[in-house]
Amino acid sequence: MKLNIQNVSKRYNRQKYGLKDFSMTIEKGVLGLLGPNGAGKSTLLKMIATVSKPTEGLICLNKNNIVKDPNYMRQQLGFLPQDFGVYPNLNAIEFLQYMAAVKGVGGANLKERISQLLEGLNLIEVAKKPIGSYSGGMKQRVGIAQALLNNPSVLIFDEPTVGLDPEERVRFRNLISDLANESIVILSSHIVSDIDTIADRVAIMKNGSLLVHGGQDELIDHIDGKVFETIIAKENLRDFKTKFTVVGTTRKEGQLLVRYLAEDPSKNSVGKVANLEDAYLHFTKNN
Repeated sequence: MKLNIQNVSKRYNRQKYGLKDFSMTIEKGVLGLLGPNGAGKSTLLKMIATVSKPTEGLICLNKNNIVKDPNYMRQQLGFLPQDFGVYPNLNAIEFLQYMAAVKGVGGANLKERISQLLEGLNLIEVAKKPIGSYSGGMKQRVGIAQALLNNPSVLIFDEPTVGLDPEERVRFRNLISDLANESIVILSSHIVSDIDTIADRVAIMKNGSLLVHGGQDELIDHIDGKVFETIIAKENLRDFKTKFTVVGTTRKEGQLLVRYLAEDPSKNSVGKVANLEDAYLHFTKNN
């Protein structure tokens, strides 16, 4: 199972690109797609999912051109878009039965498949209530369930954890980990913690371009020895940010414990072990 993306661009007019000259090869496992809002993540995912077509470039799944033959991808695809909608008057079972019909999924095992998904996503107790009465997190879980209905070999999730509470996020990550052995899973988010515990490989995007991609350790190695912590007065934070890239701050006895990136640290700083969030900020702030 291999997805090849070659020099793909999405141009809206002569000067505006949603995506520009993106190239990457994706194989089985979880690819975490990170980037700020407007980075081009959703634009890329919609083209992989055959919802829109690239202006330039080639997308092939197992050497099959999915721009020319989108049905080849659609038969193997599970997709949860960022703007996923539901029919509020249907309950979860009815909605998944409807989505199964749309996807051409049927057979004697469909009822069991729907029950397994509802149980795995903690929706059994509300399965017969109208979806319109669900919380945002419940609706998102229904969206995840419909993406998994056809046992897809390519799974695309665009900001899937929006609205999920911490326990639901853990459940989702465990579910994806189980699927990743047999499928290509592309998980897009601007929240690093959604990616770092689950992704085999990470791609970081900004302004429609791919900045860097590789294994998490590869990306973190770029900032080895450049992550520090120090304590400063609260009133000095603004000036500190003009000199360093601040990763985060924590209040501590009336002062601030600041985690930051630097080639040359300030006085009284302590070196820290780098993580994916540090690497993400390094690449997005310096490109």
